[in-house]
Amino acid sequence: ALGAVLVDADTIAREIVAPGSEGLAELVDAFGDDILLPDGALNRPALAAKAFAGDDTRAILNAITHPKVGRRTAELVAAAPGDAVVVQDIPLLVEGGMAAGFHLVAVVHAGEQERLHRLVELRGMPEADARARIAAQATEEQRREVADVWLDNTGDEAALVAAVRTLWSERLVPFEHNLRTRSAAPADPVLTAARPEWEQQAHRLIARLALAAGGPAMRIDHVGSTAVPGLAGIDVLDLQITVADLRAADALAEPLALAGFPRLEQVDHDTPKPAYGAGGETDPAVWAMRLHGSADPGRPARVAVRVDGWPGQQFALLLRDWLRADESVRAEYADLKRTAADAAARHPEPAAAEAAYAEAKAPWFDRAFHRAWQWADATGWSA
Repeated sequence: ALGAVLVDADTIAREIVAPGSEGLAELVDAFGDDILLPDGALNRPALAAKAFAGDDTRAILNAITHPKVGRRTAELVAAAPGDAVVVQDIPLLVEGGMAAGFHLVAVVHAGEQERLHRLVELRGMPEADARARIAAQATEEQRREVADVWLDNTGDEAALVAAVRTLWSERLVPFEHNLRTRSAAPADPVLTAARPEWEQQAHRLIARLALAAGGPAMRIDHVGSTAVPGLAGIDVLDLQITVADLRAADALAEPLALAGFPRLEQVDHDTPKPAYGAGGETDPAVWAMRLHGSADPGRPARVAVRVDGWPGQQFALLLRDWLRADESVRAEYADLKRTAADAAARHPEPAAAEAAYAEAKAPWFDRAFHRAWQWADATGWSA
């Protein structure tokens, strides 16, 4: 109703097994003609009783239907307008391992007992069949692992509708705009207490980045403050893609942008550490990198693409592990971040605030670079 282009997998699944279709003929060959109604249409409960009886039979069903559903889905998505928000309704998205292929995943959830009630009481499915179907589905924990948005579908309907409208206006519409215009969601330099969800959110973004980057990504890591448990930080996930060289980094610009991580063209290097004029001797060329941002306003992130073995790539991993291991350094860095956040708060313009935050932290990093490597030598740390 809000204007999304809806691609409903259940509707497509019915379409590809309609009477006279190739899909229905293949199902009859695999499961027998007793899965048909007298008029020749598919008897879905009869098919479910056979197909969900075990892993082998479910695999046969999926092998017949999934490719056909995939092809029809691709046709409908390709036909959507260029500025559309396309919502794909996929009941088995988690089971099919498809979550990383989407810019955002919203799970509309009901508990197992409620789902059982709906299948039996509202759809007329035999209870044994309903339980077998639920047993074959992903668990709540597995769904939560991939969910960027969790919508409760067991309470007041008006509350659910309100939540969806908020999701649409505050996240999906600006997300689509950012994707189309290759814009990253802004990173507001406001310090917040550590959040336990940061790590799982990072895992979801890493899965998307890995799918988009493919083989050129030698590794993808969660770095920065949000990767250090208990450390306050700006609510922006820092991620690092390691590549073999800058050519590989540049080649990732388009696939990452399409996946929701547009390039921040104004940034093409890290600040050398220690800074020049403060004893730095490293060739500035090896501090080159490429920076991307998340287009999702609901989950800001910065994705640095760095060359394997170069000092910036190594230091991002080293700093994270040093902070994780040394409580006193962690407390010292937390104090620094509070000072930097206070400096940023004096600048109403976001770009100026971000610059002030970075400038306030720079002197500490000059010293920390050597201290961290001393810790690495003492402990035998390795990336």
